[in-house]
Formats: sequence, structure tokens, C-alpha cells
Amino acid sequence: MKPSAATLERRLGLVEAMGISIAIISPSIGMAFNVVLVAQVAGAAAPLAFLLGTLVMIVVALSFVAFSRRQSHAGAAYAFVAHAFGAPMGAMAGWAMMLSYGCYAMGLAMLTGTFGTAALANGGVHAESWSMVVAELAVAAGAVLAWRDVRLAGRLMLAMEGVSVSAILVLAAVIFARLPAGAWSWAPFSGGVAPGGWGSIGLAMVFALLSFAGFEGAATLGEEAKDPKRTIPRALLGSVLGAGTMYVVVSTAIVLGYGVGKSGDLAHAAAPLDELGRRMIGPWFAAGLDVSCAISAFSGVIGCLSGMVRVLYAMSRNGLWPAMAKIDRVHHTPARAVVVCALAAGVPLLAVLLGVGAGDFYGDTAEMGTLAIIAVYACVTVAESVEAGRARKLGWVVLGVAGTAMLGWAMVASLLPTPGSSSVIWAGLVIGWLVLGGGMLVLRPGLRRWSE
Repeated sequence: MKPSAATLERRLGLVEAMGISIAIISPSIGMAFNVVLVAQVAGAAAPLAFLLGTLVMIVVALSFVAFSRRQSHAGAAYAFVAHAFGAPMGAMAGWAMMLSYGCYAMGLAMLTGTFGTAALANGGVHAESWSMVVAELAVAAGAVLAWRDVRLAGRLMLAMEGVSVSAILVLAAVIFARLPAGAWSWAPFSGGVAPGGWGSIGLAMVFALLSFAGFEGAATLGEEAKDPKRTIPRALLGSVLGAGTMYVVVSTAIVLGYGVGKSGDLAHAAAPLDELGRRMIGPWFAAGLDVSCAISAFSGVIGCLSGMVRVLYAMSRNGLWPAMAKIDRVHHTPARAVVVCALAAGVPLLAVLLGVGAGDFYGDTAEMGTLAIIAVYACVTVAESVEAGRARKLGWVVLGVAGTAMLGWAMVASLLPTPGSSSVIWAGLVIGWLVLGGGMLVLRPGLRRWSE
């Protein structure tokens, strides 16, 4: 008798599901980079922007929660959008998700190399020229973990991010404890301290929203969670609330650590966490933060690869690339898809050999990934409005419409031309990727027919 085909196994719990979402969000990396971007626009009101951004992202996340309570699918947004608008639209959403996860995997791998070699330099080992090698090793190691044991990978991702977050929270606690008398202030939660008032806070919220990109990663484990219609929604909301709480607390500590009246210094800081770590605790702690950020970035690589692999697997079952729908009989993971996704993330890293700076590489790939994921989020919020309308659930219709409006504003704000910005270029590449996806719909007719 012919043996039955191997399939994904339902063996994951809340810890593993949250692990992938938190890993892709990489809140430690968000604090290391995005707080400066928010401060450049909102000044000392950066914590308020993060607080409002968290509330907005909760609205967006609720659309994913609603779908994940009805559907458990490895394709996540691919399945959600297909259910509301048909297979072709769903396939385009899945195609955009793969681009987003791939871009984030590349950028986070490069940061793993950058922070890793920086940590070595603090220990007297100067290996900055090896950052790309470390980045490639991060992709390879991430691929092995994504292939061999998704349970171990999920727990490891959450543990690694937990170590990194803990180090940053320790710094925040020390800052609060060492604030001189009278230095504490609620001003960071007032629109009055923002350079442009509430208008600048609104723009700063865009950067705050981008800090949550990837929260939907848990939804790609819908076919592997033990109780998906309970576990996945909890993981989605838990990751947004957890990351949002950290952003608000740590950004408040950073603003107060610099001083409410010195937000200009923060806005031009290259590494605010390192600077405050050296000043408040010591050089050794700043070196430890580099290690923590390297750990966080590597965790993100695993998460992004895991999410990308499952979307590719789900779409391949419906005809994109049938060979990628094969499941490893021992590890119960899409082994071939893991190899392809690792190559897709690893090969572009060689661009550094052509003179592209590591920082620019991360920024560019993050921008492309974010533009793609905002489009996906908007598709899901619109889809939830439609589904809720069919079911005559007015409250969910309103939430979907509100989420769509907020995401539309974030997309427009992200594309507004600024001096030295290359947003139009990356938007063009994203559009090119979507055009290629449209070509796949023509070449692979199976993608135009939906099947669970």
C-alpha cells in the first residue's frame, strides 16, 4: 500500500505562536532604530506617538483576529483575502507577504552580522569586514532551525527575544531610577512638546506603526497550532500588546534619559540605547546591548524564514510551485521551501560586496518589506469589512474600515518625498514584484482556483 503523504502536524502552543510574531516584529531592533525616527518628527512626544500607534495597530490586528477565529491556514493573509475576494486576490496578497518576509529576513540577517561584529570589536576582536559572512551564517542557521523543529524554533525565538528585551528593560529601569529629582515629567505624553504639535505626532505615528510589522506571523502557523482558533488570536493580540507596551515604556525612558528639553540630541543620535547604556551603567553594558541586538536580529531571521516558508508552501499547494508543497516526513516541515527561501534571503546579501553599506541595505530592505506588508494589511482589513458586512456585524465593519483608513494614511505618508529619500524607487520595485505575481496567475492557473 502506498504510504500517505506527510503533512504539517498540529503540535504548537501559544509560546511557539507568539515566538514567530515577536521574532518578526523584533521590538529590540525597533527600539534601537525607530525611536530616533519617531523623535525626529515628534520630538519629546515620541512616547505618545508609540502609544497612539499601538492603539491603531490593535484595531488592525483585530481584523486578523476575526479571520483567524474562522480560518486556520498556513497562508494566513493569502487565505483570508481569498475567502473574501477570490483566489486571484488572495494569491496577490500571499505574493506580497513573501516579498515582505524575504526583505525583512535579508535586513535582519545583515543586522545580525553588524551587531555581532560590533560586539566582537568591543571584546577586542575587530572583524567588521566579516559582517556579511556572519549575516550569511545567520540565514543558514535560521534555515536549519526552520526546517528541523518548528517547536524548538518557536521557543528559541521567544527566548532570544526575551533576553534582548530584558537587557533593554533593565536599562529603562536604571534610567528611571537615576533620574534626578524633578526630572520625571508627563510631558512626553503631551502634544504640546511636539515641534509641529499634533500634526507632527500624526506623522510620527507612521514610524510607530511600522515598528509592529510582522505581528501577523503567528497566523502562518494556523495549520500547526493545537487549538488554532484560540491560540492564534491570542498570539496576535499578545504580540501587539507586548511590543506596544515595551515601545511606550522604553521610549519614555529614552526621552527622559536625554531630557525633555534635549529631544534634538535624541533625534540626531546614532545609537541612543548604546549611549544611555554607557552613561547610566557602563561600557560593558553597551557592549552587552550589541550582543542583545544581534540575538534579536537572528531571532527575526528565523521568524521571517518560517513565515515565508509557510506562505510559499500554502500557495504551492494551489499550483504556484508544486515541488515546494512537499513535507519532510521526519520533521514535518516544508523542507524544499526552506531551502528556496533561504537562498532568496541569502543571495541578495552579496550586494554588500558591491559597496552597499550594511545600514543602507537594512534600511532599503525594511522599506520595501514595509510597503508590501502595509498593502497586505489593507487587503485584510478591507476583506474583514466585507465579511462582516455579509454577516451583518456592524461593529466589525467599522473596525475594518477604520483599520483600512489608518493603513492608507500610513502608506501615503511613507511615500511622501523627503530630501534624500528613495521611497519611490522601492515602491517601484514592490509594484514590479506584484506585476510578476500577476504573471504567475497567468502561468499557474491553479492559483486562480481556491481550495483549502
